[in-house]
Amino acid sequence: MPKSTFIPAADHDFLVWFDHFFANLTSEHGVSESDLTALKAASDDFHAKTAFAGNAAAIAKQATADKNDSRHAAETLIRAEVRRIKARSNYTEGLGAHLGIEGSEQSNDLATSSPNLSGIDQTGGIVALSFTKYKSDGINIYCQRENDTDWVLLGRATVSPFLDNRPLLHTGKPELRRYSAVFMLKDKEVGQYSNDLVINCAP
Repeated sequence: MPKSTFIPAADHDFLVWFDHFFANLTSEHGVSESDLTALKAASDDFHAKTAFAGNAAAIAKQATADKNDSRHAAETLIRAEVRRIKARSNYTEGLGAHLGIEGSEQSNDLATSSPNLSGIDQTGGIVALSFTKYKSDGINIYCQRENDTDWVLLGRATVSPFLDNRPLLHTGKPELRRYSAVFMLKDKEVGQYSNDLVINCAP
């Protein structure tokens, strides 16, 4: 039977291993100058690509945070203006429907509903998950990490936001997490599971 590979699977571990391997190579090991040159080029290239990937993740995280801040600021202005419009004596539901400011009623039938789950990566493995429980007792939150084969129940949340504060599987390496939730009523899951929410957890 062949032995398992000696090369680490995780990029961070591979980077450390590669540096150690290359630093200890000498001509005494029968390695030619051309092979050393090729290995040095491969090492430099992987270092550069790893740094770029880390920077890209940080840029994406900041872009998402900036977008969320922009939306929050816009919604604050909109809600204030809508309150003023609805406070006027000549306001009607017809006018509200025309402007698109009459919200639809949330279904009271939990049996056909699913939670609206959103999340914000707070780095280091911490994710803040927000939801509205409506008339339920709370929600059960499930998670599946990128290497998991099954969904894992994180727990029941009765207050929003719920914090997933598990550390990253590999220190310093970004991690994808997939979340889903379902309403709870009288200690039983009811309704439909939410659409999967994918969060990229930055180191």
